[in-house]
Amino acid sequence: MAIEAAEIERLIRAEFPSAKVEITDLAGDGNHYAATVTAEEFRGLNRVRQHQLVYAALKGKMEGSQGELHALALTTKVPE
Repeated sequence: MAIEAAEIERLIRAEFPSAKVEITDLAGDGNHYAATVTAEEFRGLNRVRQHQLVYAALKGKMEGSQGELHALALTTKVPE
């Protein structure tokens, strides 16, 4: 089952309302995406923690072999 880019963005924005979120469907199959999330909430956090927060925002959409989202190349940033 595929997931729409808009759904990924909605889930991320629910946790980080002021974030700049860019989603790209890498394979055109609705399963492999790249996301860049720029959020003030990341300030002072290391990259691992930033990524953990984004993955938590996806609410299990990547869990297990039956997850709706197969792969997410994630970049997180703090606003300049």
